[in-house]
Amino acid sequence: MARKFFVGGNYKMNPATKSAADGLVKLLNEAQVKGDVDIVVAPPALYLLPIRDALKTQHVQVSAQNCYLKDSGAFTGEISPAQLADAGIPYVILGHSERRTIFHESSEFVAQKTRAALDKGLTIILCVGETLAEREAGKTTAVVQSQLEPVVKLLQESEWNKIVIAYEPVWAIGTGKVATSQQAQETHAEVRAWLAKSVSSKVAQETRIIYGGSVTGASCRELAAQPDVDGFLVGGASLKPEFVDICNAQA
Repeated sequence: MARKFFVGGNYKMNPATKSAADGLVKLLNEAQVKGDVDIVVAPPALYLLPIRDALKTQHVQVSAQNCYLKDSGAFTGEISPAQLADAGIPYVILGHSERRTIFHESSEFVAQKTRAALDKGLTIILCVGETLAEREAGKTTAVVQSQLEPVVKLLQESEWNKIVIAYEPVWAIGTGKVATSQQAQETHAEVRAWLAKSVSSKVAQETRIIYGGSVTGASCRELAAQPDVDGFLVGGASLKPEFVDICNAQA
């Protein structure tokens, strides 16, 4: 079964103003999207509902950039999966390298948050990836598998249809460096083979594995042509008009 192309736009802590956010909504509402593709944008929490309500296109949905593992309580600054579900937010990004490195979230903690989000019906964009030192030491496969293992332990096979895996080599995020199409394909294929062994061949074949790491309008088409690259999680380019070109990379 063909896997539906998926493009996510992670705005991170951008844009800086409401008027700039309105400009991004205008870009999305006027975009000419070709082919069958899931498009999801993840604005900062402050803009999540206004952008969701202002989107006129059926092509684009919204995602939270993070959530906590409890439904409510004394957790200042956090958003719960129950709140996201109640607000009609269908997606959440978990395990992004910035959460792992800057905020010291362990793979076990990310897995617990994944479990909590799944319990509320959310679809998770689950991020994994290695540092430059780990890549140069030949540890890419081991690192990615170690990040996925705690999640595998907490999920039933039937729940993997609510997971999109985003492979993001940390050395290629915000650096201008992009993994070659061959590097991306090799890692995605290894992840898929590992899923077949650790979960099931059905999950391996059906789970979308998308690439993130300085994806641009110039690099997206060659990457999209790889058999195991099912789309992208886009950072800086999601704030620019070329995001539309990336959404149409497979068309």
